[in-house]
Amino acid sequence: MEKVTLRVKGMSCGHCVKAVEGSVGELEGVQKVAVDLSQAKVEVEYDPAVVSIEKIKETIDDQGYDVE
Repeated sequence: MEKVTLRVKGMSCGHCVKAVEGSVGELEGVQKVAVDLSQAKVEVEYDPAVVSIEKIKETIDDQGYDVE
């Protein structure tokens, strides 16, 4: 497993947290997702043999948030 912390713009409320954690958490190979609204960060623990960081970023982007 690998762990990555992504800076994500546009998250401001509990709905944002649920949208990101829910969509990323459903990806095969993702074990853990934690959103920190105050820091504008998303920490993801995932298996790089199953899911790419690009796919994780794309999934967050698809929810309407900007990954830096």
